[in-house]
Parts: sequence; C-alpha cells; structure tokens
Amino acid sequence: MEQAKEKKNPLTFTDLMRTTFKGVLDPIAAFLNRLGLMPNTMTLLGLAGNAIGAFFLAQGQMTLGGVLILLMGPVDALDGTMARLRGMAGQFGAFVDSVTDRYSELVIFGGLLYYYVRSGDTLAVMGVFAAAAGSVLVSYVRARGQSLGWDTKVGILTRLERYLVLAPTLILNVPLIGVWIIAVFANFTALQRILDIRRRARQDDPS
Repeated sequence: MEQAKEKKNPLTFTDLMRTTFKGVLDPIAAFLNRLGLMPNTMTLLGLAGNAIGAFFLAQGQMTLGGVLILLMGPVDALDGTMARLRGMAGQFGAFVDSVTDRYSELVIFGGLLYYYVRSGDTLAVMGVFAAAAGSVLVSYVRARGQSLGWDTKVGILTRLERYLVLAPTLILNVPLIGVWIIAVFANFTALQRILDIRRRARQDDPS
C-alpha cells in the first residue's frame, strides 16, 4: 500500500537537482568525511551561516547577507550526502536536517522582518510575514500528511525554489521582489498540497 502511494509522487525539481549534482556533491562530502567532520557539524554550520547572513539583513546590508545565504546552500546539501556516504542516513538525521532548515528560513525572514519594522514599512512587514508563514506551511502540510499516510511533494515553490528566488534578489538588493514571490507562491504551494492530500484521502475512503 505504501509503495503504491509513493508512486503517486512525481519527480520534483529538488530531486532532479540532487541527481544532477550528485557527481559534484559526493566527492566533496567524501573529502569532508575523511577530514573527520560529522554531518551534524555541517547542519549546524549551515544554520550558523544563515544566522550571520540574517544579522546583516537586519542591518540593511542585503547584498552581503544574500552572499552569505547563497554560500550556505551547498553546505545545507552536504550534510545529507555525508550521512549517506557514512551509512548514517536515518530518520532522526532527516528529522534534524528538516527542523534546522525551518530554523534557517525563519532566521532569514526574522532578519528581514527586523529591518522592515525598524524602517516603518508596514507593507513589507506583511510581505515578510506572509512569506515566512507560507514557507512553514509548505513543510507542515507535507509532514502532517505523512503522519496520516499521505506523502505529498507537489507544488511550485518548495525549499530549493524558495532559496533560488530569495538569495539572488538579496544579492541584487531587491529583497521585496523575492519576498513577495515567496509570499504568494509558497502559500499557493501549501494549498496545492492540501488539495493533493484531500484527493488522496477521498481515493482511500470514497465514502
């Protein structure tokens, strides 16, 4: 039954990118493993780097903060690869990685929120809040669906896409463009997942 449900999930952009860059990430992860670094070290390093980037965003230094956040993208991708190569990939590691990803996103949005609150830009504050809410809901809807037996990966703006939208707009010092794109499409993605889970629930229980 579970295998049948898994087949319903199409290949996502994140899955495609993971497969495409496997030949690049694996040698780097293997080298870091040989140095004695642990996957959780990379996870925490990614969180710390994003927190530093968020600090610069809070000061209005969008380009510098964006560069740091952009650099943390590959770091975030390496922890899972290192764990897999070590034979340590498991449910708890995936749990820690997912929770840390949520903290990283919220820290980044927190930096932007602090900046726009200080600037007195109410509309921007609302945009950042909506972007943060949508980002969390995308992950929460999937996690809640999984707990009920329906794993959903559908949606146009998952975490990788949000990262690819936000980081460049920060570097180009046009953060609100990225914020509003995420505010609209992350919430739309959450809605897509809600509807996908409803469809699956009705298929499993037509009554």
